[in-house]
Amino acid sequence: GSVKSLLVGLKDNYGWEPVFEAGNIIGLTKDGANVSLEPGGQLELSGAPLASIHETCDEVNTHLSQLKNIADKLGIGFIGLGAAPTWKHHEMPLMPKGRYRLMTDYMDKVGTMGKTMMYRTCTVQVNLDFESESDMVNKMRVAIALQPVSTALFSNSPFFEGKLTNCKSWRSRVWRDLDESRTGTIPFIFKPTFGFERWVEYALDVPMYFVYRDGKYINALGQSFRDFLKGKLPALPNELPTLNDWADHLTTIFPEARLKKFIEMRGADGGPWRSLCALPALWVGLCYNQSSLDAAWDLVKTWTSQTREELRVEAANKGLHSKVGNIKMIELAREVIAIANEGLKARCIPSSNLKFSDETHFLDAIKEVVESERTAADKLIELYRKNWNQDVSKVFDHHSY
Repeated sequence: GSVKSLLVGLKDNYGWEPVFEAGNIIGLTKDGANVSLEPGGQLELSGAPLASIHETCDEVNTHLSQLKNIADKLGIGFIGLGAAPTWKHHEMPLMPKGRYRLMTDYMDKVGTMGKTMMYRTCTVQVNLDFESESDMVNKMRVAIALQPVSTALFSNSPFFEGKLTNCKSWRSRVWRDLDESRTGTIPFIFKPTFGFERWVEYALDVPMYFVYRDGKYINALGQSFRDFLKGKLPALPNELPTLNDWADHLTTIFPEARLKKFIEMRGADGGPWRSLCALPALWVGLCYNQSSLDAAWDLVKTWTSQTREELRVEAANKGLHSKVGNIKMIELAREVIAIANEGLKARCIPSSNLKFSDETHFLDAIKEVVESERTAADKLIELYRKNWNQDVSKVFDHHSY
């Protein structure tokens, strides 16, 4: 079985429309959702914008069921982890996308972990809307400040190249040595001057990767979008950017929460099937109810940029058992989940079959995590030490979908 046969199987059996690049099938689209390939063959479902977590969870469950159906016939398995547990870099395939070829060449010039991130990590992300500039500012600040809580709660990548890493989220650790100009906890968003314009200024200063023209990716590595605006881009002299070029450029910025036409939460490891719906539940509960958003801001508003960065570092290393100053991650996580729970209660959106009166049950997976004080990573480490005779490859049977 191959990645190509998997995409073709989804297309032939479930009515997805194929997306091609240079004659290769590289993705699928259907009903406002799309399936795309990350550099090392990680499969990404970008779900349609939906009104409730009930719908989003149904969508992801349907997708995973379809995927499993096709994959089983091809002898392919899928695993929910934040990092490849055993494979080395040379074992990873490169998906046939021009963008990834360019990025691969550039990564070693700007950091030590870029290629590791591209080929051997996997995340689950949540995209949330905002209704005004001030609403965006509030949500971005809470998103960046509390992303380490998400990293800790969903930490699920303790293994790498067949060994323990001394991290609960190796994926999060990898992101710290990638490319300083486009990653991190972006302290400027906490300044009074932050708004759309300030984000644009930040994005303009992030070096470019490429320009997409006539179905091809043109190398603009390290070049300046400001020069592009003046018609002075070395890669395309005398040409001015389109709005599509700008939208493409915004996808090459990777802070812990990213602003596009929506806010993207980027702190969580890929995870087991049953925890997938807890992630949108957490962020929707925090951000889609004003009193919850205010309560979340009250938790973090006195933190310094140093505190926020230390929490990010510690979340990767120690997960729920992190402590920064007088902030204990486990206590912070409990407070954050309680606020999210109130937010979901206040939304009061029932499931279509009326089995559930609201969306709070989607938090159950992470409520269990804080009650037991054990994340997916903690459980995997224990299995590795006690049950698996320190054989990381046992994770494939244990953690596959």
